[in-house]
Amino acid sequence: MLPLKLAVLGGALSMSALAASAETFRWASTTDPQTMDPHAVNSAPVLSFLNNIYEGLVRRGQDMSIEPSLATSWEPLEGENGWRFKLREGVTFQNGAAFTSEDVLFSYQRASDEAADVRSWFAPVTDMRVVDEFTVDFVTSAPNPLFPDSIANFMILDKDWAEANDAALPARDAENFATMNVNGTGPFTLADRDPGVRTTLAPNGAWWDDASHNITEAVFTPIGNSATGLAALLSGEIDFIQPIPLQDVAQVESRDGFKVLEGEETRVIMFGFGHEHDTLLYSSDVTDANPFTDPRVRLAAAHALDIASIDRVLFRGKIEPASQLVPAGISGFSEANQNRPDYNPDRAKELLAEAGYPDGFSFGLKCTNDRYINDEALCRAAASMFAAVGLNAELSTGPVRDYWPQLREDDFDMYLLGWSPGTFDMEHPIRFLMHSQDDSRKLGSWNFGNYSNARVDELLPMVQQEIDPAARQSMIDEIIAITQDEVAYIPLYTQPLIWAAKDNVELTQRADNFFMLRWVTVN
Repeated sequence: MLPLKLAVLGGALSMSALAASAETFRWASTTDPQTMDPHAVNSAPVLSFLNNIYEGLVRRGQDMSIEPSLATSWEPLEGENGWRFKLREGVTFQNGAAFTSEDVLFSYQRASDEAADVRSWFAPVTDMRVVDEFTVDFVTSAPNPLFPDSIANFMILDKDWAEANDAALPARDAENFATMNVNGTGPFTLADRDPGVRTTLAPNGAWWDDASHNITEAVFTPIGNSATGLAALLSGEIDFIQPIPLQDVAQVESRDGFKVLEGEETRVIMFGFGHEHDTLLYSSDVTDANPFTDPRVRLAAAHALDIASIDRVLFRGKIEPASQLVPAGISGFSEANQNRPDYNPDRAKELLAEAGYPDGFSFGLKCTNDRYINDEALCRAAASMFAAVGLNAELSTGPVRDYWPQLREDDFDMYLLGWSPGTFDMEHPIRFLMHSQDDSRKLGSWNFGNYSNARVDELLPMVQQEIDPAARQSMIDEIIAITQDEVAYIPLYTQPLIWAAKDNVELTQRADNFFMLRWVTVN
């Protein structure tokens, strides 16, 4: 059950009856989806966009609850661990091919391959079986009550289409046919794609579900410059934009014909470290060691950050300080560990001196400039606060399309990351961000700095299979206490949701910041 707080935040704006006339809908965001392949890149801009084209066995509704999609029902297996899914009959892909269990098997094999960026979703799965044309089983290594929730973004490809076009495996760091072309079962299909410039979608007239939108054409334009994006909205060039700068909220609200939609995203913004790096890559004064391997240095960095000032100056009081990698209200949030390091520059200097760096040191800080709200401004503010205690950051910012490859290549000393739990449970960031990197078991795939603690690794499978809520929470509390004590990451704040649209547009603002065209009407 989704916590009440999130259900309210993710709930829909009022939906009216469909407008009499259908419409072209134009929208913009800061980040272009870097691929049309749903298994190649595990990032929100990609998964959010492709949820309009592809579908999974289950999906999230307007209130963020799990509901049937290509599966009509699911139940635990009898006599073994896992889940049985009954598939929806009569569904066709956009090329007219019939959807069957063989497509699910193929998509599982593709998405769990080491070439896929989403393979961690299937870490608990030991086998996947086709029972009949419309029944499949996922066998897990232990009881896994969260499994249906964990595959809400697992999208199904047509086996024959992918194989015929040499796209049997995803191309994460390259391109193949599925990078630029689609064949899903969802409400929209790809009409035209010009990466980084414009992507046009058209309704799928053969979609199995009832369409509650009135869109005849949907045109997406990535606009990295916030002033340009706002000007496009206010001039009428686009109908909707996500996000807008917080300082522009009042301007939009003062204009007739426009509205601002505000909420709290489930995404926590944080800084990460190169835990396994023997030396700093971007230091001018410490070339034979990596001070960030010392938890005292990491804690000093945390004490250097004044979140209240960041909130006041950059976010107009819209953010909530974070102590953990999920916000309060998410299942598994550790009430026992809800305090974060306070802003204390004197203590930061003391810790640096204790660690052998009384004069501080220089290092490299990598950040995006088009992925999170005010990301570059945040990193500039943080660099200034770090410098005040002797941590001299050489700041490097760039577009997200270049950023993920740099992190995967360990090209950082400290880095910025935002994380939203796909299962709306603390287990999600533990699996992706806190477990040691383990390619054989598909764990720690976004743990770029390879933070590693044997006890955390031991507890994760126990958390995944524990059914008793109190026992499960006790184990999560232990994990959070360990990772806070070791300062595995520096959680900063929960990112706000700030969207803007024309008054005649009705849509749903989900707490995971996914934008679904199937809920849009233009009046």
